[in-house]
Amino acid sequence: MDGLLLSKGLFPEQFLRKTVDYILSQQLDDGLIPWFKGHKADPWDHTEAAMGLSIAGEFEAAEKAYQWLANNQLSDGSWYANYQDGNALYKEKRETNFIAYIATGVWHHYRISGNRDFLENMFPAVKNAMDLVVSMQAPTGEIYWAIEEDGQAFEDALITGCSSVYKSLECAIAIAEELDQDRQHYIDAYKKLGLALSEHPEYFDRTWESKERFSMDWFYPILAGAISGEAAKQRIAERWEIFVRDNMGCLCVSDEPWVTVAESCELTMALLAAGEHAKAVQVYSWLHQWRDHNDGAYWTGYQYKEKVIWPEEKTTWTAGAILLAADALTQHTPAWNIFQCSQLGRKETRDDALASEKSASLA
Repeated sequence: MDGLLLSKGLFPEQFLRKTVDYILSQQLDDGLIPWFKGHKADPWDHTEAAMGLSIAGEFEAAEKAYQWLANNQLSDGSWYANYQDGNALYKEKRETNFIAYIATGVWHHYRISGNRDFLENMFPAVKNAMDLVVSMQAPTGEIYWAIEEDGQAFEDALITGCSSVYKSLECAIAIAEELDQDRQHYIDAYKKLGLALSEHPEYFDRTWESKERFSMDWFYPILAGAISGEAAKQRIAERWEIFVRDNMGCLCVSDEPWVTVAESCELTMALLAAGEHAKAVQVYSWLHQWRDHNDGAYWTGYQYKEKVIWPEEKTTWTAGAILLAADALTQHTPAWNIFQCSQLGRKETRDDALASEKSASLA
């Protein structure tokens, strides 16, 4: 099944069962999901793996993973960048997209499980995280990428990180709306961030070298919903030949011969969001040659010049991404479209904010 072709209603549950079991086998007793046993964990990748468990109906394990986040949240609403053996490995900076991703994961799990008690119980942790992230927004709309050890913002921003935060803000608004909680400050931040991502590339990478060599900078604004419609299709076309390698997948960076499975899964979902369904099916079909058929896990990437798996790691977040892309292609769970369309039930959109900004500039 290396050339697995998926379509609506044909979720390959039996084929991916081992992939789910692999994530479960790596989860620690306290709920944390490391990259693989004996290695580090980080809040973003931990959540990505938990989302895979939700898709598989492993609700108890997924909720245990989210409870780990609630139990280990710092007093200001953040988490450290990495954890191992019950200890934080890196305390100098806390990354805002890592902090915000809890909102995406919690909303995703609620959409699938319908467990309102879970949503209510997790809301304080989501609120604390998102309040901190919103406080890190620049006057021009971008979210500063990290928080220094002393609590001050590291005043520059990443397109990929801010795109992830944009989707998390959307999910936080949806959660607050569902629970009838105040959400206006999230809506305001969401509008400003959407404008920065879609209209102002000059707000990013101000103090360091541009990150445009990373494929995620190319497709993440589409995956998150900040760029859509014809603009999304045009953005895909402009850099397709740079980042995509036929019969292999998506490059991590444009200047290295290295395709990575997780980025290819995320590109699959971005293609669906852009209305490029045939390309999405094709890209995903290439990825199963990087599967370890013994345990159902997926290797992180393939170095095609040397023709070697590299690194020799089977990460849980890669497995989570495989499950997310399969769900998006087959529309298997109620959360299949979390990265394909807005999660908002009200007309609080980036387009409304853009129209207001243009009207103001003409006045």
